Amino acid sequence: MNNLRSIIFPLVVGIIVIFTHLNLFALVVGDTVENVTIWDANNNPTELPDFGKKVLVIFYNDPDVSSQNDPFADLLKKKKLNKSKYRPIGIANCKDTWKPNMIIRMVIRKKVEKYKSTILIDTDQKLKKTWKIGNCNEKSVIIVIGKDKKVYYFNKGPIEPESEREKVVKLIKDLMDK
Repeated sequence: MNNLRSIIFPLVVGIIVIFTHLNLFALVVGDTVENVTIWDANNNPTELPDFGKKVLVIFYNDPDVSSQNDPFADLLKKKKLNKSKYRPIGIANCKDTWKPNMIIRMVIRKKVEKYKSTILIDTDQKLKKTWKIGNCNEKSVIIVIGKDKKVYYFNKGPIEPESEREKVVKLIKDLMDK
């Protein structure tokens, strides 16, 4: 019996390592996600606003590359989507940056005031871990979540080219009409 355990245990561990390495446990389009509690710019715990009520477009950004998806954010703003059915949310992934959280919070408070937008802070990668986003270092991750809490779009890095950004906007509009 001990001989069998000495064979099965390493085999099971090996399979788990292989699946994890291949990202088979990673977030994919079609997954249903749960709300998470992270932090606002004033260091208060908060859940994602309008989760399950509106179409959410999550910008999960390493602050070192926070402008990577600005062309997509600018396009969304230009389209003037109905805010009663849709909410963009910026989330700073503070774990993958060298910048101190205090400085990030200060910058975010100014941006929230200036742009009247929702920007939250993930200091310990709770969202990344809960949703199994994977490596986000040096990335601006875009996730579109429907009112049904399902992932409809997931992209790490800039959404390129312009035609791809337009397709994502169309997807958002379609989800808003559901």
